[in-house]
Amino acid sequence: MDGFKRRLNESVQFRLSAALSVTILIVALLAGIFAFVSAYDEALEMQDNTLKQVAALFERQQMTLHYPSETPTIDGDNEETRVVVQYLADGANAPRSGDNSLPLPLPTALPEGFSTLNVADEQFRVLVRTTATGERIAISQETESRDRDARESAWRGLLPFVILIPVLLLVVADLIRKLFRPIATLAAQIDRRDDQDMTPIDASYLPTEVRSFALAINRLLGRVAKSMESQRRFVADAAHELRSPLTALSLQAERLAATEMSDQAGERLAKLRQGIDRGRNLIDQLLMLASAQSSSPHAVSPVSIHKIYRTVLEDLLPLADKKQIDLGAEGDDCQVAANELDLQALVKNLVDNAVRYTPPGGKVDLLVSRQGDRVVLQVRDTGPGIPESERERVFDAFYRVPGNPEIGSGLGLSIVKAIAARIGATVRLDFTDREAGTGLCVSLEFQA
Repeated sequence: MDGFKRRLNESVQFRLSAALSVTILIVALLAGIFAFVSAYDEALEMQDNTLKQVAALFERQQMTLHYPSETPTIDGDNEETRVVVQYLADGANAPRSGDNSLPLPLPTALPEGFSTLNVADEQFRVLVRTTATGERIAISQETESRDRDARESAWRGLLPFVILIPVLLLVVADLIRKLFRPIATLAAQIDRRDDQDMTPIDASYLPTEVRSFALAINRLLGRVAKSMESQRRFVADAAHELRSPLTALSLQAERLAATEMSDQAGERLAKLRQGIDRGRNLIDQLLMLASAQSSSPHAVSPVSIHKIYRTVLEDLLPLADKKQIDLGAEGDDCQVAANELDLQALVKNLVDNAVRYTPPGGKVDLLVSRQGDRVVLQVRDTGPGIPESERERVFDAFYRVPGNPEIGSGLGLSIVKAIAARIGATVRLDFTDREAGTGLCVSLEFQA
């Protein structure tokens, strides 16, 4: 019951269906009662008319009556539905007091018209009529059979209600579900959107009542897009502005390194240059992230995966050799539809992360394979990997896995996610060695 109340409060569709169903049932109940009573009264009225027609037939054909001492057996005769015609005055001379005798022991003082009275413990409907010759006749019939026939006729009149009301409830439920389908379609359309997709919703197919809501969402998306664009512009402008002073600091540090200095000063200068390099790398990644999150369209064309791998390997081999890391590529070449610079930046960030977080003497592999209608790119390393509990958060900007000693900005996987969303790739994280729970395997799936 609590679940029903909660669903009734939360779902407009369910609330509308319940309200219409209850209304239909109440109206159907009232209409059924009215139809039953009307059909029942009409059936009794028709039976009264039958008694009137018998009385008119008796008078029209000037019939005479006689009562046999023993009632003969006649095919089709039924005591319960039998119509008895007699002179009213003969009721005083009835041979027996039972309801099967002729004439019936009717009171001789019955008024003109219809009466319902008890005769030998049975209810009878009696019509008393005075003929043109002054004779009073009585036409009688048991009420039990009359009432039974009237009830059966009334129940048959209710049969369409019994059949059609459940059908009507199903039709109403189906119509409501179809009427709410545009809302479900709108919700699914918004759910499928990328985080950076701020294009307006197509409200042309929506009903008028929902269209205003969709237009309000479009206005909100416009404001959010402006806010995000301002934020990206600020990050890009700030990164550009920081480039110049960091470059100047780097040049000064290089000049300072060329001069004679003590060992202690040399150590401090090395740390200064390391900090400057880290700042320059952070600025480059901020610019790359701003570009990846930009909504401006990029040209798409078939790109060779091996070509991308070769370019990335050429750029990062010095860093890999410095850490004595085995860096290589495997698999047959495949092509995917993407922007070449975007795909190169994506793969470079993945390989750069793998090389940085893999201990010296480790291994980083770049693989490509075709699996059905999809092309899968993988970057595997022998580093510490990422725990399953952290795999959602590592895509957040500036987030780093706790306890990781490697120096970094926490932007690499954020850039990867933004570029993958823009070029239509799916990113999955897993362990390289699942049994040992070590190494990171990043898979990129493209539609071939």
